[in-house]
Amino acid sequence: MILRVAIVASVVLTAGQAMAEPMNADVARRFVAGKMFAYNCFDGTRGAGRIYGDGSVAGTIQIRGNGPVRFVTLPAGTLRIKGQAYCASLRGLPFEPCFNLNRSDERSFRGAVSGLNFAYCDFTRGNSRPMMTRTSWHMRSASPLSLQANAAATAEIKN
Repeated sequence: MILRVAIVASVVLTAGQAMAEPMNADVARRFVAGKMFAYNCFDGTRGAGRIYGDGSVAGTIQIRGNGPVRFVTLPAGTLRIKGQAYCASLRGLPFEPCFNLNRSDERSFRGAVSGLNFAYCDFTRGNSRPMMTRTSWHMRSASPLSLQANAAATAEIKN
């Protein structure tokens, strides 16, 4: 899972070959650093997150678009510039994947693993703060809650 999260995070800084403007590492860093992006990947994986200027990452991921949404963080230095490419340094991975970056418009880009252009994620800039949502609303009475013991509990107390 850490590999998938790192790839997604790294791909946040990458872009596929759609009709887009290629971004080198410096341009990508300015475009992405500190901003919130939602992403959708070729395999259905989705989420939202932020990449910081120090190469650390924090956000959510839902693998293949189903199952639990997980909050993940990757430490400083996970994403780094290598020449003119953005690459990911991941513990346990025997190589450093690098990414192609293409800006789609002023708010979005596509990222693909170098040499594997089918492995991409599309990223769209969103709000700078995550939206807080409430899943259910309950009406609460303004009167105090009354407690009443049931008959079995009352009988047990008397014995």
